[in-house]
Amino acid sequence: MRIYSRILGTGSYLPEKRLTNADLAAELAQQGVETSDDWIVERTGIRARHFADDAQGSSDLATEAARNALNAAGISADDLDLIIVATSTPDMVFPSVATMVQHKLGTAGCPAFDVQAVCSGFIYALTIADSMIQSGSAKRALVIGSEVFSRILDFKDRTTCVLFGDGAGAVILEASDQPGILATDLHADGKYKDILCVPGHVNKGGILGDPVLKMDGQAVFKLAVGVLEETARASLAKANLTDADIDWLIPHQANIRIMQSTAKKLKMTADKVVVTVDQHGNTSAASIPLALDTAVRDGRIQRGQTLMLEGVGGGFTWGSVLLRY
Repeated sequence: MRIYSRILGTGSYLPEKRLTNADLAAELAQQGVETSDDWIVERTGIRARHFADDAQGSSDLATEAARNALNAAGISADDLDLIIVATSTPDMVFPSVATMVQHKLGTAGCPAFDVQAVCSGFIYALTIADSMIQSGSAKRALVIGSEVFSRILDFKDRTTCVLFGDGAGAVILEASDQPGILATDLHADGKYKDILCVPGHVNKGGILGDPVLKMDGQAVFKLAVGVLEETARASLAKANLTDADIDWLIPHQANIRIMQSTAKKLKMTADKVVVTVDQHGNTSAASIPLALDTAVRDGRIQRGQTLMLEGVGGGFTWGSVLLRY
């Protein structure tokens, strides 16, 4: 009998501090950087984002999202066999955010580790958890995407600092004899590493290189639209399904124009795309589980529906997960 992994519960968490475009524009103006709500909305679709306070790290956001997911699933942390956190903004170089979350949840013993694939991180983490459940290595897994990208932004560069926000999203996967995750598809190509990166690193007690985000927006846009269609179609083919079988598209929330272009290529109408980028900004690895939890909790996503999750991020990495909720 085939073992599937199914989503038992979802959860998310956003920091209390919310910045509208007008709020952010006012803060940037104090530094001599000019932008506006109209400028940001026209190019990205973003209207607001949340920033963590100085005392909050990725593990704090991840723990709150995890608690909400555990409550939704009706299980305790002691029931978990696996914890995976996707993040590019860990609390420290090591140990992993996942081990910190494990401790904050009051449990111990099960494997816990981080995955770093930037904005595709949750897709990578979900695929790994699915594989471990299918192999019998775990029965219940907590998979989290958590980011504090506000810590790595250059607030003198209006082309990047207006794009990102902080937050966390989580799911509980459980082994089942009923179809859940139907197909996954992962890719990477390191030759594109320079179009989206943070080139600094810790060296001998200091930072070597530049520790803030750098992005070639046009290059990212061009590459993202193509690979997102390809990976979605690859997952559909593996599951012997077609565009028409998708009930909801839940893409990485990077830019509304990328999302609209992908939906159009998959022949999906705008009302079948879960969009949270307008209120969350780009939360990197947290964006897909945040959007998923939002649509589950507001009732749009129902049990039995077919969901296409897909993301693309620095590395360059990309991938998709096709699942029956």
